Amino acid sequence: MKIAATIAEARTLIAALREERRGSEQGNAVGFVPTMGYLHEGHASLLRRSRAESGISVLSIFVNPIQFGPGEDLDRYPRSEKADLELAEREGVDVVFLPSVDEMYPQERKTTVTVTGVTERLCGASRPGHFDGVATVVSKLFHIVKPDKAFFGAKDAQQVAVLQKMVIDLNMDVEIVPCPIIREEDGLALSSRNVYLSSEQRREALVLSRSLREAAERIQSGESVSPRRIVEDVTRAIQASPLAVIDYVEMLAFPDLVPLDEEHGLSDLRDSGGSLILAVAVKFGTTRLIDNVIMKLKEAALHV
Repeated sequence: MKIAATIAEARTLIAALREERRGSEQGNAVGFVPTMGYLHEGHASLLRRSRAESGISVLSIFVNPIQFGPGEDLDRYPRSEKADLELAEREGVDVVFLPSVDEMYPQERKTTVTVTGVTERLCGASRPGHFDGVATVVSKLFHIVKPDKAFFGAKDAQQVAVLQKMVIDLNMDVEIVPCPIIREEDGLALSSRNVYLSSEQRREALVLSRSLREAAERIQSGESVSPRRIVEDVTRAIQASPLAVIDYVEMLAFPDLVPLDEEHGLSDLRDSGGSLILAVAVKFGTTRLIDNVIMKLKEAALHV
């Protein structure tokens, strides 16, 4: 495994691997997993998917300052470089791109990538400017790494939708590959921020996956229920936790992230084979957690 601290080093290493593996059995396609580090089993699952589908596997670790808003947890965002590199080595990563802030933003930034439409709701509404920061840094990383496929976890489903839209609109030659949410045995979605939770908050946070699962089972059973009623029931279940402070509970069409019509939304989606997302963001103390379920109704399949 090679480690690149600069853009020039990353480009050189990846280009050399592409040439070396040209015509080899595993091929020279590049799979890419962009992260902010503090890696866990969710990230490891992305790296395994990248290794399975690509001849060259690249990981980036960069805590991107421009996607954090005022008062957010940039300074206290968990970091674990040694453990991250050990995990990357175990998962067969070929190149780790580990740049500094100065390397990624060496001068005053005059360019921002903004994706509209899919950024106005969910986390985009409560974290203004967040997805500008995400789209800008991922665009930069794509230009540096030049991957054939990039792998992202579905826990950040809005991020997936934003990046898919960016890639289509800007004709980027990369496939965005969404990967399933990885959960603890008790259902809590893995997140680098889980480390902030007290033991009591950790127990209370299980209400997120539990309420989402129960709502999804009702929808998939064909029960005649409106999106508004589902949102109200999930909200009520989460509010029963004394430690939970809700940012949002929303049900939207996916990946366009538009509200569902109260009269015909679910039936229309089921008839057309469309997908919906039921997504939540909730604070426990100072720790903000997100979770979701994505359902393709015609197939009656639940994706979490």
